[in-house]
Amino acid sequence: MRINAAMNLSSTLWRILIVLLCFSIKLYSLQIKRRGLLTVKPAKLFLIGSNLTVYCHPEKCKNGFKLSLEVNGETVTSSEEVNCPAIFNLINFRTPFSSVICMLKGPDSSKIVDGGDLYGGLPPDKPENITCERTRSSDNIICSWEKGQKTHVITTYNISLNRENGTRVELYQIQDDEQRVSANPLTISRAVIEENIKYKFIITAYNHFGESQSDPFIFCSKDIVIPETPRIVNIEFGNNSQAAVLQWETSDSSEHLRSDVRLRTDKAPSWVKSNYKAEGADLNEGQIRVSGLRPLTDYEFQMRTCMPHTNTPRFNCSKWSASVRGRSPGKGPSQQLHVWRTVRQPGVKCDCFVEEDYSGVVQQYKIFLGNEQKQEVLSGPASSSVPVPAEIKAISISAITLYGTSPPAVVPLKHSGGFAPVLRELAPAANSSAVLVSWTWTDDKHWFHI
Repeated sequence: MRINAAMNLSSTLWRILIVLLCFSIKLYSLQIKRRGLLTVKPAKLFLIGSNLTVYCHPEKCKNGFKLSLEVNGETVTSSEEVNCPAIFNLINFRTPFSSVICMLKGPDSSKIVDGGDLYGGLPPDKPENITCERTRSSDNIICSWEKGQKTHVITTYNISLNRENGTRVELYQIQDDEQRVSANPLTISRAVIEENIKYKFIITAYNHFGESQSDPFIFCSKDIVIPETPRIVNIEFGNNSQAAVLQWETSDSSEHLRSDVRLRTDKAPSWVKSNYKAEGADLNEGQIRVSGLRPLTDYEFQMRTCMPHTNTPRFNCSKWSASVRGRSPGKGPSQQLHVWRTVRQPGVKCDCFVEEDYSGVVQQYKIFLGNEQKQEVLSGPASSSVPVPAEIKAISISAITLYGTSPPAVVPLKHSGGFAPVLRELAPAANSSAVLVSWTWTDDKHWFHI
């Protein structure tokens, strides 16, 4: 039997030392010696949610003075008159770390009787969700588990590794790190494990307030192999602001690997699984297309690979890769311009499309005239007019932005031979919620209105 102990000082102990230091500094700065004794029942190390009784024993009881109790700098209760000792009750006390001071207060002065620190904690939860895994090239097996709620005190984990028949192989011991949701991972040398033998992994957690034991985790070394962690070597957005192609590599054979991608932005720091295309005629091996992106957005990507488990339908997945960051380009316009012909003079007029359709601004319009002629016009306000020679029968016009060109909008300029209507003056309707529009045709002078 061998015990591997992780002897690093936990963050819990550091916090205790800091509280003690702050309390000592406060007492020193007041330059007042203690004038009595402070005791706590059941103890200064208490179960969170307990009822605590604090006793303040001054050396001398003086008329005109009263005793009070300060918790973390705030007076929480005080006696009406000096009773020696004074008794203070803290009901359902749930603060893990507190500094308490008993004060003797008179009309003109206050004196410290005594002080101390309270340390609250909880018994450990049952260790859950145990996982053990290794890569083909690793000499170690890494086991981890979820420890449950914070205990706020040093918690120790004894881990036994037995053959399935009960024979003890190893016994390990590690201490808890209060900053982690999962306990510190345990490293097991593959040298102590036989490839085709089943092993039983049991965790016992204990501290000052109690202990708990996990359910046995049974594994076989060949069934816990995961792929090597992949590496993203390049991000290619191309001209598409809504998709990116990730190029990646791994030391494993990628023939039977499935790939996963996750991403996040600065404005949404939580990871989300992406929509992606792992295979396709336009993608080579070691590439993934990530879709559903937004233009002009900073993204952080990670990926992992998964392979089918030996004996179950589930997959064994690698660790997530290191992050790679990139900014998506702007979106090019996808809608045609709203273009129409003007009658009074030969020409065309256009309205710009909605801003949601593209990123940036229109830099210029490109006009294609007949006979392969083209004319470029710098962008103007939201509406622009362009004169066109009378002999031109049709034109097409596109808007050019920094990120792309809109589809051409074709405008026929050939006269239909009909007569245009003549619009009359607009007249408001009786209820003022509509406008009466009327017009006449120049050939028969018939009136119409809507």
